[in-house]
Amino acid sequence: MSIENLDINALDRYLSAHIPGFSGLTSAKKFAGGQSNPTYLLTADSGRYVLRRKPPGELLKSAHAVDREFRVISALADTDVPVARGYHLCTDDSVVGSMFYVMAYVDGRIFWDPALPDLDNAARTAIYDEQNRVLAALHGLDVDALGLADYGKPGNYFERQIGRWTKQYRASETEVIEPMDQLIEWLVANIPADDGEVALVHGDYRIDNMIFDNEAPRILALVDWELSTLGHPYADLAYQCMQWRLPNKGVVHGLGNADRKALGIPTEQEYVESYCRRTGRSGIDSWTFYLSFGFFRLASIAQGIRKRALDGNASSPQAVEAGKMTRPLAEMATSLIEASAQADNFQ
Repeated sequence: MSIENLDINALDRYLSAHIPGFSGLTSAKKFAGGQSNPTYLLTADSGRYVLRRKPPGELLKSAHAVDREFRVISALADTDVPVARGYHLCTDDSVVGSMFYVMAYVDGRIFWDPALPDLDNAARTAIYDEQNRVLAALHGLDVDALGLADYGKPGNYFERQIGRWTKQYRASETEVIEPMDQLIEWLVANIPADDGEVALVHGDYRIDNMIFDNEAPRILALVDWELSTLGHPYADLAYQCMQWRLPNKGVVHGLGNADRKALGIPTEQEYVESYCRRTGRSGIDSWTFYLSFGFFRLASIAQGIRKRALDGNASSPQAVEAGKMTRPLAEMATSLIEASAQADNFQ
């Protein structure tokens, strides 16, 4: 029996043999969200689970690393950073057609719109403070104690990341986008001096990758760890802060046209200042660089989504629209750079 491109009978036999207590798989339903690794809700007699797999087809080297995701959520199981419990990693492609892992299903709220239209102001304020708290907790983890000292290369993070994402962008390039070329050139020329900071970074820290308690402003699980690595904490912070500048239309969910004060949502500067207080920092220099890097990386990801859609390997029906965001994102970054002379630091 095949459901959602998964052989349910074969998967049931495999999981029953590898996950203690697992039995009676009856269905697999693909989640609508997500553009990268297909994710499924598994329903079995023994309960509900989540399966996350590599997509089918030819893939870019090092992309869709579900084995890294499983490793990091397993390492964080007993920390102040909430994650879903990891049950099993399967590296045998013959079971479902690609590598996958199974984790616990976490029942809670997922907010797709960062303006949180269904909540009141007090709840919005608390939700944003909780995101800030978990981000600070993540960057304060002792990676050595967690067995993650080799989870990434220390030092020169932005130089390596710019090189990596430029290479992936070129491999997925379908047309010449001049603002993207300009952005890459500017980033290479403006990398801040390496300050030696190394932390576990999530890589895609945004509100729709968090599952909140149904009743309280508390994160139950931070999900989608595909882009996690050892890196610089400002990459996560700036990546999340892009939502303050992005529009809220189509596949993009941002706060660019929202009245934050009226909604009880902190401004970008207030959010950064809260993070600095929690992590013992006096301020952040070169903020324009970190934001621009975030736009560049997201634009590169969008281009990869576009290429997969054109090749027929996209995992989401929204992939075509998401893939169109490369140029607008690059243009936002170049506009930000042009305006950066007015104020480049948070102090």
